[in-house]
Amino acid sequence: MKPPALLMHVLVLVGLTLMSVFASATPPLAAERERVLVHMVRQDCGSCHGLTLGGGLGPALTPAALADKPVDGLVATVMYGRPGTPMPPFRGILSELEARWIIDQLMHGFPADRGLALQRAER
Repeated sequence: MKPPALLMHVLVLVGLTLMSVFASATPPLAAERERVLVHMVRQDCGSCHGLTLGGGLGPALTPAALADKPVDGLVATVMYGRPGTPMPPFRGILSELEARWIIDQLMHGFPADRGLALQRAER
C-alpha cells in the first residue's frame, strides 16, 4: 500500500471511531426535565423494579444488572414495553431521547444513587 492510501485508511478509521463515540453520547436534557424523569423512574419504575431499583416484580435496574445489555434493546423496552409481561410502553410519555437518557443514567448509577454515595462519603 502506498503511504497516501494508508494515511487515508487511517483517517477514515479515526473519523468513523469519532462519529460512533459522539453518536452514542446522550445529549443533555433541561435540568427541570431531568428532575421530573428521576422522580418518574423512582416512583413509576420503582413500583415494579424496587424502590432502590434492585429488583422486585421486574428485574434489577442497577449498573451491574444492565452491564451486558445492549443500550438500544433497553431503550426499545422502555419505549415499547414487553408484550406478555407487566412492562408497559412509555412511548406516549417519553421521547426516545428521554428513554436513552434514563438508560444511560441507570447504566452508570441512577442520579439519586450517586447523590447518596457522595453524602455517605462526606460523613
